[in-house]
Amino acid sequence: MKFTEYCFYLNETLTKIDQQEINKFIELIVKAYEEERMIFIIGNGGSAANASHFAQDLAKGTRNHLDQIKRIKALSLTDSIPFITALGNDDGYAYIFEQQLRTYAKPNDVLIAISGSGNSPNIIKAIEWANSIGITTIGISGFNGGKLKELVKYSLHIPLDDMCTSESIHSIVLHYVVIELQKKIKNMEP
Repeated sequence: MKFTEYCFYLNETLTKIDQQEINKFIELIVKAYEEERMIFIIGNGGSAANASHFAQDLAKGTRNHLDQIKRIKALSLTDSIPFITALGNDDGYAYIFEQQLRTYAKPNDVLIAISGSGNSPNIIKAIEWANSIGITTIGISGFNGGKLKELVKYSLHIPLDDMCTSESIHSIVLHYVVIELQKKIKNMEP
């Protein structure tokens, strides 16, 4: 495939994303910001990188100045290698996100799970636990959405059977969300 063909494929996929799902996703983050709730983000592999990047963009990239008091409180649970490896070694890799949530999260917080397939056991366990205590769950998925799409309260689905391009589109959508949040938060400041 030539690069121009790939660009066409990428753009064609972008037009299939449901704008209402993106709008709801932004609305949920704004609500968490207004209520000063924590937003936790999880993922594996490329989705872990997207989770880490998105958490940083939410926490720093949406602030308008250094002394801004109210900020989006976001944390990627993919970033603590010592905690993740201890949990993986002692409890099993399937529990690395659920156990961190048990340590840090409380009802009404937000959990954003990014998964190309939507079927990663550690993602599913985290979502199930989060749902059980009243955390707002959001899934960002590719392919058919997998179990993740079925379990979350809100879904942002990229209908594409291609892991690499799904992860790229997740990144594009997440950057768009941050740009929109920057505008919204600037307008909400006193």
